[in-house]
Amino acid sequence: MPVKVQSEDFDAGREVAALRAGHPEVGAVAMFIGTVRDINEGSTVAEMELEHYPGMTERSLEDIVARAKARWNLVDALVIHRIGPMRPQEQIVLVATLSAHRGEAFASCEFIMDYLKTEAPFWKKEQTPEGARWVDARVSDDAALKKWQNAGADA
Repeated sequence: MPVKVQSEDFDAGREVAALRAGHPEVGAVAMFIGTVRDINEGSTVAEMELEHYPGMTERSLEDIVARAKARWNLVDALVIHRIGPMRPQEQIVLVATLSAHRGEAFASCEFIMDYLKTEAPFWKKEQTPEGARWVDARVSDDAALKKWQNAGADA
């Protein structure tokens, strides 16, 4: 199960091509790339730093991908999440899902990202003109997760 937590940037095209290799049954690829914004909660962000709990984070991501594979008929899925300091416009996360049909690819990609935002053990600190601050979980992320739970996707 391809899950990577790394400080280095990634080449999304290369990663997805490697994931697709040898899978002629793939008819759909859905991909999400999250990037560092330059403004958050009304403040300019000069840098964001992501910390994680090694081992636990990878297991959490693997579990999220396994739940998506149990829910949808996926050929494969990939999650790459960066850690360490990053500047605005840098890539943070890649989620890619492969399936025979687009509906499964889109839904599973969104599911993985929604669970990642709420359940994966990452901590985010931003450098702003007001100083460093830890970023709390967003209410909107919890709401996004609930739609899957209400739909029975977490069973």
